[in-house]
Amino acid sequence: MTYKLSQITKKINLDFQGNDIDIDGIHTLSEATSTQLSFFTDKKYASQLPYTKAAAVFIDAEHVKLLPSSTIALITDEAYLKLALTSKFFAHSIGTQKEKPTEGKNCDIDDTVRFGSNVTLGDEVVLMAGVYVGDNVTIASQTLLYPNVTVYHGTSIGKNCIVHAGTVLGCDGYGFAHTKQGEHVKIYQNGMVVLEDEVEIGANCAIDRAVFGQTIIRKGTKLDNLIQVAHNCDLGEHTLLAAQVGLAGSTTLGRNVIMGGQSATAGHLKVGDFTTIAGKGGVTKSLEGGKMYAGFPAIEIKLWRKMQAVLMRLVKNH
Repeated sequence: MTYKLSQITKKINLDFQGNDIDIDGIHTLSEATSTQLSFFTDKKYASQLPYTKAAAVFIDAEHVKLLPSSTIALITDEAYLKLALTSKFFAHSIGTQKEKPTEGKNCDIDDTVRFGSNVTLGDEVVLMAGVYVGDNVTIASQTLLYPNVTVYHGTSIGKNCIVHAGTVLGCDGYGFAHTKQGEHVKIYQNGMVVLEDEVEIGANCAIDRAVFGQTIIRKGTKLDNLIQVAHNCDLGEHTLLAAQVGLAGSTTLGRNVIMGGQSATAGHLKVGDFTTIAGKGGVTKSLEGGKMYAGFPAIEIKLWRKMQAVLMRLVKNH
C-alpha cells in the first residue's frame, strides 16, 4: 500500500512543506527508509535525528533543526498520536477470504483447519483440529500445531517447531496513543512474528506481532505454558522461559537466557547472554550476562540472599 504524503496529512489534519512524495510504511528513526514515515517522541533518541533516512518525521518544533535536509518535518506537539492515526493506513485488511494453501509433501491437515490467502506449508507439516492460519503465513517442514492454535496474518514459523494447544501467534500488541482529553487511540500493529527453527511454545501463550519490524523467537528457544511475549521482543537462541513469564514490549533477551516462573521484564531493556532470572524476579533495567538474578527489582542473587537473611534476623529480633 502506497499513499501520497498529502493524502495522509490531510486525513490527520497536518500541513507540511516539501514534495508530495509516496509513502509505503512507518518505521523507527534508525530503520525507516526514504519511502517511510517515522516519529520522534523521546529526547533520548535525539542523536538519531541527523542520521535518519526517513522520508518524513512527526516531530516537535524544537527539534526540527536536527533533521537532515532530505527529511520532511511534520511538525506537531502530538507526534505519538499522529503516528497512531497514520498506522491505520498501513494495516492489514482483515477478511474471511479463504484459499487452499501451497502444500509440501506428506502434510497431515485436519478437515477443520481454516486457511487465509497465500499460505505456504513445507513438507510433513501437521495441523490438528481447529487450527486457524491467516493470510501470508509460512510454516516450514516438520512443524506441528496442536488443536486450536491461531496463527495471525504475516507470521513465519520455521522447521521442526511445536506449538501447543490454544496458543496465539501474531495477535496485536498492546499499543495506544492518548489524546489530550484522555482518549485512547489504537496504534495498528503492522509488523510480524517470526519463529526460527526448533522453537517449542507451550499451551495458551500469546506472542504479539511487532508494531513494525518483527517480534522474533530465535532458534531452539522453548516456552512453557501461559507466557506473554509483547510486541517487538527479541528472544535469543536456546532461551528457556518457565510458566507465566511476561515480557514487556521491545525486550531483548540474549542467548541461553533462563527465566523462572512468574518472572517478568519491563520494556525496552536488554538481558545479556547466559543470564538466569529466578522465579518472580522483576527486571527493571538492562542486566549484564553470565549472572543469576532474583527479587524485585532484580539484583544479583548473592546480594538478594544476603538481604533476605538480614530481613529475617530483623524480624526474629523484633
